[in-house]
Amino acid sequence: MLTLAQWSVKDYHRMTEAGILRDRRVELLTGQIVEMSPETPLHYNTTKRGVRYLEELLRDLAEVRFNGPITLATSEPEPDIAIVRLPESQYNDRHPNARDIFWLIEVANTSQKKDLEVKKAIYATAQIPEYWVLDVQKRTITVFQNPQDNDYTDEWEANRGEIISLAFPDVRVSVERLLQG
Repeated sequence: MLTLAQWSVKDYHRMTEAGILRDRRVELLTGQIVEMSPETPLHYNTTKRGVRYLEELLRDLAEVRFNGPITLATSEPEPDIAIVRLPESQYNDRHPNARDIFWLIEVANTSQKKDLEVKKAIYATAQIPEYWVLDVQKRTITVFQNPQDNDYTDEWEANRGEIISLAFPDVRVSVERLLQG
């Protein structure tokens, strides 16, 4: 039987500060240090354009973060896009935590299974109110809302039209704009 070492967020921070994880694309997921998938050009461009678009929509309402870590109880994932509370300066000494997060977005090109299973459970357990997965292959966005235990009670998919986030009911997000690569 194989026994894996479980790492705490504190352990992970110490390894990062000591340079042990330097030049490694990893994230902490439920106590395990996991290699991140390489970014394809389509993944990167979809994420970058999505960030720019959301920054326009959410100006003065939220901070839109690009490929940055968030700190949860047993994980420190790096979602592609995180929409978090202002002011941005509060993150000078720490990463956003669950109370700071309005919603998270992962762009899935080769990581659908991890995003739709592992990360979804992590985010629901942390009570992240909303989680979107942009599938660049299927050209759809799966929206998860209302976390309960380690899952979301509401789930739906869109390939066109608009999505209204729970956090900002007056803001309409174009599915087509987010999916453009």
